[in-house]
Amino acid sequence: MAENSGYDSDVEGINEKSPLLSSGVPRGVNGDYDVEYAGQLTGCGAWRICDPRSLWHRYTFILVLTCLLSFGSYYCYDTPAALEEQIKEDLQIDTSAYVLLYSLYSWPNVVLCFFGGFLIDRVFGIRIGTLVFGGFVLVGQLIFSLGALFDNWICMVAGRFVFGLGGENLAVAQNTYAVTWFKEKELNMVFGLQLSFSRIGSTLNMNVNKPIYDSINPDLVGYKRLGYTLLVGVAMCVFSVICGIIIGILDYRAEKILNRKQAGTGEVIKIRDVKDFPASLWLIFLICVFYYVTVFPFIGIGVVFFSEKYGLVPAEANIVNSLVYFISAGASPVFGFVVDKTGRNIFWVILGTIITLGCHLTLAFTFITPFLVMSIMGLAYSILACALWPLVAFIMPEHQLGTSYGFMQSIQNLGLAVVTIIIGVIVDGSGYLILEVFMCAMLCVAIIFCVLLYLIDTSRRLGLNLSAKERKQIKEAKQREREMQSECEKDK
Repeated sequence: MAENSGYDSDVEGINEKSPLLSSGVPRGVNGDYDVEYAGQLTGCGAWRICDPRSLWHRYTFILVLTCLLSFGSYYCYDTPAALEEQIKEDLQIDTSAYVLLYSLYSWPNVVLCFFGGFLIDRVFGIRIGTLVFGGFVLVGQLIFSLGALFDNWICMVAGRFVFGLGGENLAVAQNTYAVTWFKEKELNMVFGLQLSFSRIGSTLNMNVNKPIYDSINPDLVGYKRLGYTLLVGVAMCVFSVICGIIIGILDYRAEKILNRKQAGTGEVIKIRDVKDFPASLWLIFLICVFYYVTVFPFIGIGVVFFSEKYGLVPAEANIVNSLVYFISAGASPVFGFVVDKTGRNIFWVILGTIITLGCHLTLAFTFITPFLVMSIMGLAYSILACALWPLVAFIMPEHQLGTSYGFMQSIQNLGLAVVTIIIGVIVDGSGYLILEVFMCAMLCVAIIFCVLLYLIDTSRRLGLNLSAKERKQIKEAKQREREMQSECEKDK
């Protein structure tokens, strides 16, 4: 599933807006206490846990609900991977057809990544937008499940397309709630927890769907058992929609009590800004594409690979295949902290890419236990994700960040959609060894782009690979310069 990331809080000018809600005095737009709705703080509201200005309220209700908003979406995204063998056998399809279940998720997001923030800001609002996008996820998973239940392949791929219409934009809504309710200094922790919950959903999916499938009456025809298994994902999506309803009610209540305006993303998308993108930004986009196509599509076909090469039973293959998600759930917040404290982002990006290349070479040409290899790949993936996405904010001015991140996600989804199809053709025609050679080639290209980015950064002094200490010194120097200019203007 495509990654989305908040802007780096250490970058000058980024995330300077105060949260609409915080403990103590609210600082949102029109954030004065509304006497008309003071009665809402009686009864339950008399307790701090029910006061929307309270830290207890934010951390007890809002944080948990925000993290659970996309739990169902991430649980369902890799359902095909967890049941790859069953899907192929029960529906009598090959790998080229199977990978369409991933490709058709990515295609709509090539375009929709640009408009998620706009739809929330200008059309739906955060509360309705969350339910609309969550509804697409729910309906898409339901169509997908019914397609399996009635042995209708067209219905299944249509369901994955509908699922894709909501998946990425639901993450935008999730991030909007986060920046609405939490302070700037809390956001790195909140985004880290959101990613961890999402990966827990993916890990759970990988490890429970096969046992659920096996527990269903074996006398039923295969596609019926598959359909009933997929309906469990529908229940997960219903759970996330319920969380969306509850947090929407709490947000509406806070809006009335604090007399503030409904939150938006603040995202500005201007397609014409693309012509101003520097070469360094395009290199970041290319690194993103060539790296991520070696992780998510590989997980999509990983279960059968691990079963065939290493002789693992399905339960073991699912565990191995879920290790990238499981490891990144805990490692991402840790590496995010490390990258924030050390800087040197390009170094970390190169390190993560080289380690991942080593993992794919090991999977291709050795029989070293895949449990170890995939665990290391999970660490490498966490390193790269934490270091790569903030680089955009180091290069682009604040008013172009919405376009920059939207374009990055769009290109990422385009790469995932195309490469997923290529992977299906390679596996059907040449086997998994050639697939691993292809993965290694993609990572070698990513490393070349990393080196080019480093050379451009060095020659143009962009500051992408500065240490955290050096960035802080530059930021303080610029702040002093602004203060001196302000004093000079006052003297005039």
